[in-house]
Amino acid sequence: MLDNRSAPYGVFILRVALGLMWISHALMKYVVFTVPGFAGYLDSIGMPGALAGPVILAELVGGVLIVAGLYARHVALVMIPVMVGAMSAHIGNGWLFSVPGGGWEYPAFLIATSFALWLLGDGAFALRSRPLLFARAANA
Repeated sequence: MLDNRSAPYGVFILRVALGLMWISHALMKYVVFTVPGFAGYLDSIGMPGALAGPVILAELVGGVLIVAGLYARHVALVMIPVMVGAMSAHIGNGWLFSVPGGGWEYPAFLIATSFALWLLGDGAFALRSRPLLFARAANA
């Protein structure tokens, strides 16, 4: 049973944590690996190195929008393909992200959490919310 009094605050905590994880993922690439370093990594695994900048920007902007609660549920859904790409790069390394080359547990968790936020909604303190696109038709 869902507690409707506290659920929006739980979703708020989930939303902020998820957004901060997206932001930290972007900053790790920018600060630690650098854009050219990340581009080189993408090239080395057969992906276009030119995606480095757009991926970092998407993760950073998406994370900020999620934290702020600006259409967070829909931004979270749009972010899933970015992390599917990351997961595909790590899936051959095994499950744990601590293995050499990084496993796929962390990308899988971000995918699941992003999908959960899309289903749950924006939660408390969101600056701009929007219901699921099909929710109005179901309630009409």
